Amino acid sequence: MIQWLEQNGTSTSPADSYLDLAKGQSGLNVCLAKLRGQHRRATFDSRATKQETAEAKQEVNRLLLQLQNLYYEQRHLMGEIGACEGYDHAYMRLPLLPLDEYLAIFPDRVGLSEQELMPLRIEHERHERKQMEQHRLELVKIKEDLLKENARKKEELRKMDEKLEAMIDTLVPLEEALTKDV
Repeated sequence: MIQWLEQNGTSTSPADSYLDLAKGQSGLNVCLAKLRGQHRRATFDSRATKQETAEAKQEVNRLLLQLQNLYYEQRHLMGEIGACEGYDHAYMRLPLLPLDEYLAIFPDRVGLSEQELMPLRIEHERHERKQMEQHRLELVKIKEDLLKENARKKEELRKMDEKLEAMIDTLVPLEEALTKDV
């Protein structure tokens, strides 16, 4: 500073110059202290901002990872749904009563969804088949009884036929005797 003072010196007395210089230097020190304080504060603020930014970035990365996991899970579940929809279920091949006819029989079930109707239709078909099987078994029993009756009557007819043959055989000599006498 002294060099600056000597180079930029004025006609004032050196004591005044030193006093001005001391005042300027103390002002400069005050400004320098303020500058250092502001620099320190800016550094701390910068570190705090960097820390907040790192935390926010970490949170964003965590959320992005969660989002990717959800997308993966969604794709997986969509594939599973597609596989289930494309699965060849046994109930799809059941020879059920057509939906229109079923709803004509049960008009109270018109507003039900397909998922609610299918078990009801299957149950109706099972009930109908059970009744038909019962009826079939009754008819089989009747058929067996009729076959037994036919076999019994056939046996009776066979026996009667044998008796008639035997009777005819016994009547042949009588007929010959009668035809000789006449």
